Amino acid sequence: MPKLPEDCQTMADVREGVDALDRELVALLAKRFGYMRAAARIKPTRDAVRDEARKASVIAAAVAEAEAAGIPGDVVADIWERLVEGSIAYEFGEWDRVRA
Repeated sequence: MPKLPEDCQTMADVREGVDALDRELVALLAKRFGYMRAAARIKPTRDAVRDEARKASVIAAAVAEAEAAGIPGDVVADIWERLVEGSIAYEFGEWDRVRA
């Protein structure tokens, strides 16, 4: 089990922690994309896939969480922009796939 960041003494400790966390993040992203598959199945029209108000809300919430956690909101905004756009593209593909 990796050490907590505050307990790391070497770069090997840091890298072990980062690698473990990256695996967890990918697992969480897989779960998030599962929700995109569900959305694609549930939304009645292809036009419903892109929702700019929801996109803005999701990004703003992530930035607020980041800032509350003391990490850079602008970096999180950039990451979430890509995540949400990638999710929308994935959802479009799934929407088309389930109706093919």
